[in-house]
Amino acid sequence: MMKSVTLATLPLILIACSADNATGQNAATPDKPFKVATIADFDAPWAMTFLPDGRTLVTEKAGEMILFDPKNGTKIPVAGIPAVDSAGQGALMDVVLSPNFAQDKTVYFSFSESRDGVKGVALAKGAFAQASDGTTRLDGVQVIFRASPYVDGNGHYSGRIAFSPDGKYLFFTNGERQKFDPAQDPKATLGKVLRLNLDGTPAAGNPLAAQGFNPAIWSYGHRNLLGIAFDKDGRLWEQEMGPKGGDEVNLVKPGLNYGYPKVSNGDHYDGKPIPDHAPGDGFEAPKVSWNPVISPAGLLYYTGDIFPQWKNSLFIGGLSSQSLVRVKLDGDSAAKADQWDMGARIREVEQGPDGALWLLEDGDRGSQGRMLKLTPAG
Repeated sequence: MMKSVTLATLPLILIACSADNATGQNAATPDKPFKVATIADFDAPWAMTFLPDGRTLVTEKAGEMILFDPKNGTKIPVAGIPAVDSAGQGALMDVVLSPNFAQDKTVYFSFSESRDGVKGVALAKGAFAQASDGTTRLDGVQVIFRASPYVDGNGHYSGRIAFSPDGKYLFFTNGERQKFDPAQDPKATLGKVLRLNLDGTPAAGNPLAAQGFNPAIWSYGHRNLLGIAFDKDGRLWEQEMGPKGGDEVNLVKPGLNYGYPKVSNGDHYDGKPIPDHAPGDGFEAPKVSWNPVISPAGLLYYTGDIFPQWKNSLFIGGLSSQSLVRVKLDGDSAAKADQWDMGARIREVEQGPDGALWLLEDGDRGSQGRMLKLTPAG
């Protein structure tokens, strides 16, 4: 059981600014339907998740996981994280609570690592624990899945995590590592959405295993998958960075081929064309695509009450576009709705316990690395 903590017993805590007095608290934002409050600063944050008590776990690119309390600004390092290879696009990546967190205290997270001279994305889990002196760690950390194969290079790890609505399965994204062809390779997990059991083993009944595919594969033909989320009806939505143009939101269905690198609404960075998606080409086309690109990062399906007009919407962070993007859903369809200029690269979008939107700037290319809270402007 976690014990209450006093400041006197927390030598490791860094005191951040109070959320009540944070810079920009409740500042009006012209032409936006929300107020933006700056809650804290982090060092190149990548992802966040809320604990049941309202505190958050925040991952930082270099490999630090931090327990942060928005109510008083305290930050506590979380021990037990494996070594992270953070070169290029590498990072300590996603962090998500177990569907059974109230009972098992399990935290799932992803990270990029180097092994035997090659690199890949790994999925791990550990039990959240806080000692009486306030120190915090993940106990019994174990890597439960590794992408295959590990390759050279520092890009397109992906590493996003989502649990099925029934809590029985874990969906995990593996990017194609800027290697193109593995996205179509039935033996590789690169460029795929995977469906796993909670212990990291391939789930029984995955749609392509009988055809000789890696048994973990749920869908394939993806590029760099940086967000997945289930909607209220159990549909799985995914966003990914396209090549030069052609960022996508996809409705992920079992066994389908989403085309990359054989088709895409963008082209290769060296200028070589890629055929566009076309009816009858045998590939599943995106529900929404962007060109010029938004550089999508993070994906949230919104269910809160304080922005009732945005229920049944997807929210996406924009990196190069420095934006917050809303996509409206209608059954199996999706459509562009809003794009707000946030003045910084947005890496993560989360929903708070009260329905507020929480954003993380990624701390790169002029972005400060702030945690922001968005509440209604009225």
